Amino acid sequence: MARRPTGLQSRTTVKGQTRYRGVLNLKATGKQYGPWGSYAEATAWLAKGRGEAAAGGLRASSPLTLREAWGAFHAAAKAGTARSAAGSPYKPSTLRGYERAWRRVDPELGAHRLDAIKRADLQALIDGWAAAGVPAATIRNGLDPVRTIYRRAMVREQVAVNPTINLEVPNVDNARERFATREEAAALIAALPASEQALWATAFYGGLRRGELRSLRWSHIDLAAGLIRVQRAWDDVEGDGEPKTKAAIRRVPIPPALAGYLEAHRAQRGGAGDDLVFGRSATDAFIPSTTRNRALAAWRRAPGPALTPITLHECRHTFASLMIAAGCNAKALSVVMGHESITITFDRYGKLMPGGESEVGRMLGIYLAAEART
Repeated sequence: MARRPTGLQSRTTVKGQTRYRGVLNLKATGKQYGPWGSYAEATAWLAKGRGEAAAGGLRASSPLTLREAWGAFHAAAKAGTARSAAGSPYKPSTLRGYERAWRRVDPELGAHRLDAIKRADLQALIDGWAAAGVPAATIRNGLDPVRTIYRRAMVREQVAVNPTINLEVPNVDNARERFATREEAAALIAALPASEQALWATAFYGGLRRGELRSLRWSHIDLAAGLIRVQRAWDDVEGDGEPKTKAAIRRVPIPPALAGYLEAHRAQRGGAGDDLVFGRSATDAFIPSTTRNRALAAWRRAPGPALTPITLHECRHTFASLMIAAGCNAKALSVVMGHESITITFDRYGKLMPGGESEVGRMLGIYLAAEART
């Protein structure tokens, strides 16, 4: 790799493309490297850095290691002072996921200085995980704490470059997710004991997350208005608490098919006010593994054609597919599902939505024909 007199470095990729990056080597800052990119991008980065240095706004990068930065973030997140990119405190379940991911990252990069880790180092880590057969979803989740650390470091001017940008990460294959048909959903519910039917019907026809089902109380259900008010979510460690995001606090319509199951469940078990709807008792949430095992046993014993088991999370996917089949638009679906962004809805369920090329062409043809007649 040849050093260019202009303060740029260059390299040739395996595809024969020449890439450049700026190099700042100033007394006040030490050596800092810009991201690899086009010649224009590299010179722009270099010019910006020199301008900031001349104005006294460029300071030395942080000697923190990635492990030390993780410790600072983790302590702040536990204390509730560190906020997510959306500006909300980190939920306990999110932090536990970060902790699991960090245990995978720490042995490889934890001891390295925060400002010394390059995009190539992270890419090598990703490639190594993929070669070892680590699932794509685990790889993506494994990068979450690193991305958060660098997002915070950039804001606090501890680093000049964020190496987590433009990484090549395996795509998660959602094609294997199970979506039950309308007929399957009805058959799976019918095969369950009466005491279990309302829970699974709420998952199928209400789309609530597992934690939301565990924390659902009778005061959250208004059968007269036909609404479920999702306000709480049960965490495996922390117990009853707020839902995972602000968007998760929402109102979900109760279709007649679900209303019948809920009415029967209340008549069978009783309960009112702040009693848990599906709990082992009025105050103790159901245990997911126990509920799952009871359902599996009932589906195995069911007469007739064999039933394909499903999980509560897959029931939520089924709810989305049924809403789309019923003609629900993407925005309404996003709200009812409790997604933070409609982008999440499109990424997950866009392939189920109508409006392919032929449909768009047909609609445009109808519109243009109507315009010609006026």
